[in-house]
Amino acid sequence: MAIAAPRGDTRLFVAQREGTIEVVSGDGEIQEEPFLDLSDRVWANGIEQGLLGLAFHPGYAENGRLFVYFTDDNNDTRLAEYTVGTDPAFADAESYRELLLFDQPTERHNGGMLEFGPDGFLYVSVGDGGDGGHNGQKSDTLFGTILRIDVDGGEPYLAPPDNPFVAGGGAPEVWAYGLRNPWRFSIDHEAGLIYIADVGQQDWEEINVVGLDAGGANFGWAYREGSRCFSSPECEETETVLPVVEYGHQEGCSVTGGYVYRGGAIPEVAGTYFYSDWCSGWIRSFRYDNGTAVDLEEWPALQPGQVNTFGVDGFGELYIGTWSGEVWKLVPVRAES
Repeated sequence: MAIAAPRGDTRLFVAQREGTIEVVSGDGEIQEEPFLDLSDRVWANGIEQGLLGLAFHPGYAENGRLFVYFTDDNNDTRLAEYTVGTDPAFADAESYRELLLFDQPTERHNGGMLEFGPDGFLYVSVGDGGDGGHNGQKSDTLFGTILRIDVDGGEPYLAPPDNPFVAGGGAPEVWAYGLRNPWRFSIDHEAGLIYIADVGQQDWEEINVVGLDAGGANFGWAYREGSRCFSSPECEETETVLPVVEYGHQEGCSVTGGYVYRGGAIPEVAGTYFYSDWCSGWIRSFRYDNGTAVDLEEWPALQPGQVNTFGVDGFGELYIGTWSGEVWKLVPVRAES
């Protein structure tokens, strides 16, 4: 469900739906015992439940802090912090510190992606809770949003003072809203951009790209699905961010957002964003150039199956995680000269 690693760490950390975080070494060997086992508190009965998100603090090498997002046995979701134990090969399961509890209205649209931005703040994607679109246009709720919080200040956190609604008009944690189920987003630190893949309702899947200076952005749900009006005559009167890429349900059913490649092994695709669809399983890519998606490609040689997530290791190399429990690594295959 999530693949991550601290910067410069040779290990790969793989979060599984049932609640374990496994460690995979550079040669593909799986550590005998899980790095962290939360299966006693994670509820993974439905297809959208489980251990959904994982992120390591930028100072992990010094402070051993990591963050998880999971479904509990009440079908609500929790954002929590853990720390590494006395043995650095394992996190301390007793170090649980809760940051947020989301009282989910249904069992659907939980979001769950976690990533630290170059500003040191934690970004969190939260779906609209499957509430029929009522939460999307509410900036005063945490549902249907990207949150931005300071996990190094306050108890349990602070809302950064430059968040768009700190002074009013919305919840102080909210950085952007108008999202249905932003299952996976990613931050391109080099370009200062956030790529948000939002799962559609009826006909359209979408990927949005904005700068990290775009706090307060409204991505349109449920007035819009993709670039098209969906549920309200107010659609044309409300300023919303339109997607840079969208595709219809004749091509797939549920977008899985990926990452911009910034690794060193395949310089030919540096700056290229990769993504997939959970139903169709294809891998596609594009480059973002001044507000437009260019160099759109499909990669037929990549056939991983149902893609749950993408991830990067400690050196920026790109991985794919599937519903069947496989982890794929993108490697270069070059013709001999």
